[in-house]
Amino acid sequence: MINKYDDPFVRIAAMIGGDEYLKVARSLLKAEDATDEEIASSTGLRINMVRKVLYGLFGKSLITGIRVKDERKGWFVYRWRTRRGEVETFIESQKRQIMERLQQRLNYENSTQFYHCGNDDCPRVTFEDTLDDMFKCMNCGGVMNLKKNDRAKKAFASKIETIRNDMQQTF
Repeated sequence: MINKYDDPFVRIAAMIGGDEYLKVARSLLKAEDATDEEIASSTGLRINMVRKVLYGLFGKSLITGIRVKDERKGWFVYRWRTRRGEVETFIESQKRQIMERLQQRLNYENSTQFYHCGNDDCPRVTFEDTLDDMFKCMNCGGVMNLKKNDRAKKAFASKIETIRNDMQQTF
């Protein structure tokens, strides 16, 4: 379980992948340049799970791996190290991506008229789709009426503004 005193690297890792990521992140903070075997030993996780987590963190640029030759075994192993300085960059990147997706959805809501029959079990549809069905619901056969989407537009705009304000305060 993460707590407010955990390092930001640990908290982000836990948010990305849950308990396994949390354990691996804490292990990496305790022992820089640890191998996957050492991390597995310190966390109690299976080696394949540790590798999955390491590759996930590596793919998000939150850790780096250095390939070195294991003198005892004679083969190459990776020594893993956190990139704690990249945590803020990762967070800002995620916020930007979320904001872009929300903006795309808001643009869609603003540019599209939706119709609905009033039945909660039926989906809302675009003007073009309801025109094809002669303003009859394809699920229940009810009459399709214009469905206002002001609440959805307001919610998307509010979320975008919240993220934008948060990003401005960070810099």
